[in-house]
Amino acid sequence: MLKIGESRPGVIKGKEKSHDESNGYSNGYSDDPEPPRNPLIAPWFYDAIEVIHTLRGLKWKFGRGHYIPPMTRPLETNPFLVATLTSFLKNFLLLDLFESLLKFFPGVGDPTGGSMFYSSLSFPARFIVATTIHMLTGSALLSGFEMVYDLITLLAVFVFDSLPTSWPPVMGNPWSADSMHRFWSKEWHQLLRQTFMVYGGYPGKWLAGDLGMLFGAFLASGLFHECAMYSMNRGFDSSVILFFGAQGPVLILERLWRKFTGRRVGGMYGRLWVYFILFVAAQPLGKRFKARLS
Repeated sequence: MLKIGESRPGVIKGKEKSHDESNGYSNGYSDDPEPPRNPLIAPWFYDAIEVIHTLRGLKWKFGRGHYIPPMTRPLETNPFLVATLTSFLKNFLLLDLFESLLKFFPGVGDPTGGSMFYSSLSFPARFIVATTIHMLTGSALLSGFEMVYDLITLLAVFVFDSLPTSWPPVMGNPWSADSMHRFWSKEWHQLLRQTFMVYGGYPGKWLAGDLGMLFGAFLASGLFHECAMYSMNRGFDSSVILFFGAQGPVLILERLWRKFTGRRVGGMYGRLWVYFILFVAAQPLGKRFKARLS
């Protein structure tokens, strides 16, 4: 793995732009001077730990083009650590709350899993209960992402003397997304972007250009999530793959809307559109992920 500006590991070849001209996204880390670190930590060991745990590849060539949410915490080390610790405790408690609430639903909180669609209820009640479980599951996942990332950030900055700027937010604000394009490209986390591009996006581009890259990346995402469930002895369920695979046509629809109306998907109606996709169309996905939390 090469850092931005390196010709080979540890050898700098001039200065490269930190801005990816192809998509307007910037990671802004190539020109930052490397700070002196704990003398007991070898640089190669620090780099190995960093590239494994950041996943987005900040400062690394493979991470160019990743959208990085703006910093929301103080950049001074001590205030940054306090803010991160506060965030960790908040997300820890939220995750515990959401997971505890899920256990109130019969069968849902059982380690072997259970359906969130109760056939004994009338359709309106069944839909309300399933939607509530689905939203609790999604909220638990969000808190879990934030909690684990906060913990790794605390260790990186406090123990390994990493710069606070090397640990920007793991995601934006998914609840504020007013288009699915914005949701997937900016508000949702980008931790697995490289994985999905390698296993689906790049092969898809070789076969069918940009359209193939779009469909390939989402297909890889669906397979990634479903294989994780399959490895937990949950069997194989195509609904997860279908949901992620359908995101390609959804983004194409948004592009067509802009082409024919001259306006981007956005505003209040755009947010309702996002909520429909996430809270209604994605319920089979929530059912599947709820089993993972169990």
